[in-house]
Amino acid sequence: MALLAFCRDCFAEATGEAPRCRACGSPRLARHGELGELSIAHVDCDAFYAAIEKRDDPSLVDKPLIVGGGRRGVVSTCCYVARIHGVRSAMPMFKALALCPDAVVIKPNMEKYAAVGRQVRQAMLALTPLVEPLSIDEAFLDLTGTERLHGAPPALTLARFARQVEKEIGITISVGLSYNKFLAKIASDLDKPRGFAVIGRGEALDFLGAKPVSLIWGVGKAMQQALERDGLKLIADLRRIEESELMRRYGAMGLRLARLCRGIDDRRVSPDGETKSVSAETTFDTDIRDGRALEKILFRLCEKVSARAKAQGLAGNTVTLKLKSADFKIRTRSRGLPTPTVLAARLFETGREMLAREADGTAYRLIGIGLSDLTTLDKADPADLVDTSIARNVKVEGAVDALRAKFGRGAVVKGITFDD
Repeated sequence: MALLAFCRDCFAEATGEAPRCRACGSPRLARHGELGELSIAHVDCDAFYAAIEKRDDPSLVDKPLIVGGGRRGVVSTCCYVARIHGVRSAMPMFKALALCPDAVVIKPNMEKYAAVGRQVRQAMLALTPLVEPLSIDEAFLDLTGTERLHGAPPALTLARFARQVEKEIGITISVGLSYNKFLAKIASDLDKPRGFAVIGRGEALDFLGAKPVSLIWGVGKAMQQALERDGLKLIADLRRIEESELMRRYGAMGLRLARLCRGIDDRRVSPDGETKSVSAETTFDTDIRDGRALEKILFRLCEKVSARAKAQGLAGNTVTLKLKSADFKIRTRSRGLPTPTVLAARLFETGREMLAREADGTAYRLIGIGLSDLTTLDKADPADLVDTSIARNVKVEGAVDALRAKFGRGAVVKGITFDD
């Protein structure tokens, strides 16, 4: 299509090289020679948890905000004001508060965030059925062939979508647009927050060439060091090596490097690329050795995982227990179930059995529980003539969920969570 530029605020087509929209005066112009041709997008909500908290409490709008745990926990996310001070996601809380002592700290409310995530997801699905979620707040979209449906090329449709999310949901998003998933993901990080960035075919090789190899999806710290030892620091360096040689050196990862360094990514946007697991974990303020104390925390986490799975319409066949000892060593134990579950009671029963083997006096600083090998909610917890507790727990948890939905989570508290 002929579209080369438009205003991201009033959506008027822009002509010439004027720095502002001639219709509304906005400087937020989208300009690119391939703007009317590209249709693969990565959409990422900006500082998602923090943005929701600021939306719900306007007094926080101009303040540095951290969403995270206690002093021994980590930052789940932080607003852009806090990022100016150097705070980053996954940073230990004590370090974040040292960098930004005036920050407001809020504990995560995953149920609220999941609800907003579903709103955004539904709005995406109104654009195209080809939505591939990566997490609660980001997804790939393929808008190929949607021009007639929306009366506009994908770029303009995405800009309108960004405005819709701001007005109707009250948070902001950033959009990356390209001809494949790899470059769309990179583009969405280029202009945050409220970003709209484009990487076209004509510029992809030059754009990638000067970037470090760590920009490539899947190149972690260890792989980056291995590549740098071989003199491969920039993506352009990879292009000097034949594909066969990269495969010989680095195996399957070598093939990936050979393709992506040239801007080649044939992966389709797949609606089946859904959540692989649902989990919850917590880091303690002080190390815990006592098995009973660990059980109480485990039960609360099982309730969180159950609520999150139900909210996403998922059930799981495998339960995984995660423990991190005081010396930072991680233990994971997994157990398959005879039938999929979404029940907190079944999660806890399985998790407690695995915990009993690990509660040997070791001091732990973290515990977590997760569901994987996921399936749809309609397959969860079928009636069992032998184990009648399943049917009973389905009824009990259904009643509890209804009460909590009406009166809040504090309306019903299970006995095991009370202090002795």
